[in-house]
Amino acid sequence: MSPQTQTGFIDRFLVTAEAYHIPVTLLFNKIDLYTAAELDQLDSMKQIYENAGYRCLTISAKQASSVEFLKAEIKGKKVMFGGHSGVGKSTLVNTLDQNLSLKTAQISKSHSSGLHTTTFAEMFELATGGFIIDTPGIRAFGLIDFDKKELSHYFPEMRELLPDCKFNNCQHIKEPKCAVQQAFIEDRIAESRYLNYVKMLEEDEDETFRKDIYK
Repeated sequence: MSPQTQTGFIDRFLVTAEAYHIPVTLLFNKIDLYTAAELDQLDSMKQIYENAGYRCLTISAKQASSVEFLKAEIKGKKVMFGGHSGVGKSTLVNTLDQNLSLKTAQISKSHSSGLHTTTFAEMFELATGGFIIDTPGIRAFGLIDFDKKELSHYFPEMRELLPDCKFNNCQHIKEPKCAVQQAFIEDRIAESRYLNYVKMLEEDEDETFRKDIYK
């Protein structure tokens, strides 16, 4: 489904939210446009993030009945929608409040990507209560500045295993008796999540991790 969102982008976004204790719900939009094969891929991705502890919902932003539940959830709160250009953030805001008329655009057919219709973050008050912050489309997402030794604390499925590691300062790469590595090997931690963790941890280093060293 265009525009495609990679797990690396999602995981960086989630790490930052975890660092600031911001609750996250993952919304998978345009569900009405998915093919059978894409629905299978979606189910697999939802399982990855639900197993990690995140709430995952499928919606069609253009259909009021599909997003009606959000009005009650947003009421009395300030909520931000984030994601790539073209995923339907502005469309979703318009559907939640028909008094708003945020600019939207079609996906670029040549690049299978969204066009920047929102150029700066703006907060809107909904007629049904609550506030929504619509943000510009994000092409890439860099990590906040924090101690990389704490990175595993921002992966919920890893965080719960930390007390079971042999070493208190375990980085879950090559250390012996590491509960996180063992969970990864046993597929209790999704491969994409673990490899994205390693990439974030070592992105400034020369060595590249390979899963087969643990086989």
